[in-house]
Amino acid sequence: MKPDAMTLEQIRLTGLKALSRDLGPVGLVRFLQQFETGHGDYTAERHRWLGEATVEDLAQQIKRQRKTAAGADR
Repeated sequence: MKPDAMTLEQIRLTGLKALSRDLGPVGLVRFLQQFETGHGDYTAERHRWLGEATVEDLAQQIKRQRKTAAGADR
């Protein structure tokens, strides 16, 4: 059957069968895990992590960390 004549469900099942055949069950699961959508609100969480930091604030923090790391290498 041609893909353009298949329903989305038929395409999904055919794809899963092909993945299972070619990758095996473990490979199929690993492949599908790459497309997990996750959960939560990243943008809201990011604002909680960073607060109201500006680009300049972040640049200064990076400079301080680099200076500290360079001192630890000695």
